[in-house]
Amino acid sequence: MILAGFFAGALCLGLILGDWLYFLRLTPDASRYGCGVARMQDRFTQITMTQLAARFDAGGLLTLPHGTARFFPSLNQIVIRQKYRLFAIGFRTLWPLKGLIALSPEDGAISMLCRKLTPWSSVLFTGLWFVLVLVGMVGAVIALFLEGELASAGGMVLALGIVGLGLVFVLSGAITIVFAYRLENARLTTVYQELREVLEGTRSQS
Repeated sequence: MILAGFFAGALCLGLILGDWLYFLRLTPDASRYGCGVARMQDRFTQITMTQLAARFDAGGLLTLPHGTARFFPSLNQIVIRQKYRLFAIGFRTLWPLKGLIALSPEDGAISMLCRKLTPWSSVLFTGLWFVLVLVGMVGAVIALFLEGELASAGGMVLALGIVGLGLVFVLSGAITIVFAYRLENARLTTVYQELREVLEGTRSQS
């Protein structure tokens, strides 16, 4: 039984690591991988597609101060992500973001749509955590009701305590996710602004 639990835990950890590693790859297939959480529209008015392609090296890569961008000419797409170092100094969250930028040439300008993606494992486990908290809270209250405990003052106090504790867990989880998204979004926005400056010629290439 213990061995089965250990194997299940190792398998779950392996799936999470595999999901994250694939999410971070800068390949055409992997660039589209992830759960979309937001999108942003923009427009480049001072550059053509030919000039844009010239900003990247022969492999389509562009190294930025705080991240990396890769251009896929056949797809008219750019994927951006921040740098991830093994021993980086700074707080890392469980909800990293990357940006998939779709480019559309129009009237001497380039229209841009950036989708912000996060790993599927982060979304699934976050949703599972909320479901477990809510189901546990509701299940405990129902169990008290079926046992007739809610007929007494002590039972009512216990039920209110369970509901209050459950709501505290839900609220703290929601606050954590909002904080993590704002932090990761700020980091991705920094990378995007650096990319924009390079494409418009206001920043030299690294």
